[in-house]
Amino acid sequence: MKITDYQKVQTLDESNIVLIDGNNGTKTIMVTDFIKSLIGLTSSQDFISGVNLSELTQINTLSADDKLLIGTAAGNKAIGADDALFAILDAFVPKEQRRMIYRGKNLGSVITEDQKANIKNGTFKGFFLGDYWSIGSYTWRIVDFDYWYNCGDTAFTKPYLVIMPDKPLYNAQMNETNITTGGYVGSKMYKENLSQAKTLAASAFGNLILTHREHLTNAVTNGYPSGGSWYDSTLELPNEIMMYGSHVFAPSGDGTIIPNRYTISKTQLALFSVVPKLISNRATFWLRDVVSSAHFAVVGGYGNTAYDYASNSSGVRPVFAIG
Repeated sequence: MKITDYQKVQTLDESNIVLIDGNNGTKTIMVTDFIKSLIGLTSSQDFISGVNLSELTQINTLSADDKLLIGTAAGNKAIGADDALFAILDAFVPKEQRRMIYRGKNLGSVITEDQKANIKNGTFKGFFLGDYWSIGSYTWRIVDFDYWYNCGDTAFTKPYLVIMPDKPLYNAQMNETNITTGGYVGSKMYKENLSQAKTLAASAFGNLILTHREHLTNAVTNGYPSGGSWYDSTLELPNEIMMYGSHVFAPSGDGTIIPNRYTISKTQLALFSVVPKLISNRATFWLRDVVSSAHFAVVGGYGNTAYDYASNSSGVRPVFAIG
């Protein structure tokens, strides 16, 4: 039977072995040892008894068309060489490290029952940073894992993925005039203009969208965010910290004024740390930070940090959790 006749292996465990065809015949290696072998490919030491790296005819010339044979309890299976590394990582990497390993794989046009199960059970099997669903005309990408875990005035303890679309879903105003009265919570964006984004997200992920508690600005004094409170949150605009890793234009204290900048969204989203080019999509889009009495923060269309008048129409690129 040809290798191409075998079923592709989707999961690996420690009992599996890898079959490698060398000049001295087929040799076996435990999956755990194979991982170490891949890392040590530049070494001249033997990694299989009786077989030297130089005897492996395919290991240095793998292509997407090649297959690796995996010995399982159900018999030999084959896995594409292009999937092998991530299959191994999927089996053995701690789930916390998934937020540091970028893959960028298309996960399909609908979220499957298996995918739902592996989010809800907290294993996150089959998911890596940057993986995405193409649903409708939108790309919904995994930007982090368990980002708000154990945060909020009520702890958020469900396992979840953090999702953002690659580009703004549409354009809208923060307010009809150039005011920031009431902060983010008082804006027309929060009250009305996020409704379409919530509808689009719900059409893609349904009841998987989770509610958590988020501290949001609800008052502005002399251009400074001066008040805030805890709110139920499903889908929001991101803040500057989530995009850049720090405040940029959000006002800081001057020794007498202490602005209200409480937030549980306090670190850069993992995707934008690992692959910063994905911050910019050549479109200006809103962030929820109050900058002055007339401005909110934005990510600029040239990839720059920026701010804009509240009445201007800019992109809506929200962030939310599914689980």
